[in-house]
Amino acid sequence: MPSPARQASAKPLYTPEQRMRRDASPWTLVQGVLAPLQFVVFLVSLGLVLRYLATGEGYDAANLSIIAKTLVLYTIMVTGALWERDVYGVYLFAPAFFWEDAVSFIVIGLHTAYLVAIVTGWLTPTEQMLIALAAYATYVVNAAQFLLKLRAARLQAAAAPGTLDDRLELAS
Repeated sequence: MPSPARQASAKPLYTPEQRMRRDASPWTLVQGVLAPLQFVVFLVSLGLVLRYLATGEGYDAANLSIIAKTLVLYTIMVTGALWERDVYGVYLFAPAFFWEDAVSFIVIGLHTAYLVAIVTGWLTPTEQMLIALAAYATYVVNAAQFLLKLRAARLQAAAAPGTLDDRLELAS
């Protein structure tokens, strides 16, 4: 019986038709811009959260940065669902991205729990920041999932390049 990694590598991430839809979707560019933006917001926010936890200073800055990170996350989730609809015909849980979407919901749940905590006054500021750290740790796992999936797609395209677009994608 083949390993899960071998099974995943046997099935391409995109059919030729899905690749065409991906390339034609305006959401592809939006995702390409939002993903690195979200990572930068995450890094800044992580620094502010850790500073608050270490010194007790800068709660407002850390709080605002977590809210900004959450808003970017919500935006990338909505636009990602629109992208998935364009490419795979479903808004979420396309087989090719099932586990990435599943973990994304955990990330969103933790970010939303943080927002609920600050709006309701639930938990202390330190406990709220710990929720944010849990959300951020899960976000890192989710980002790694997507990066590994995209790397696998590039490797698959390299193994059987069928178009000039495939070769150009690999060169970038």
